[in-house]
Amino acid sequence: MVKLCLKRCGRKQHVYRIVAIDVRSRREGKDLRKVGFYDPIKNQTYLNVPAILYFLEKGAQPTGTVQDILKKAEVFKELRPNQPKFN
Repeated sequence: MVKLCLKRCGRKQHVYRIVAIDVRSRREGKDLRKVGFYDPIKNQTYLNVPAILYFLEKGAQPTGTVQDILKKAEVFKELRPNQPKFN
């Protein structure tokens, strides 16, 4: 199973990458693909929406924080109607 989760990066690890990763891997382990980044201090977010939609359509589950980020960016509105919606 694949999850969309945050992975720490940066010198002081205040910046996070949003990655698609296998659930059997560690949080800082090898990711399948980088799909965005999130900086909570500067409140900046970059999302590769087509890649995120691809993984969501294939059944990837976002973690709680990533789900909140995607809701704020209104990514779930772009899912196809027959795909499961996340609360």
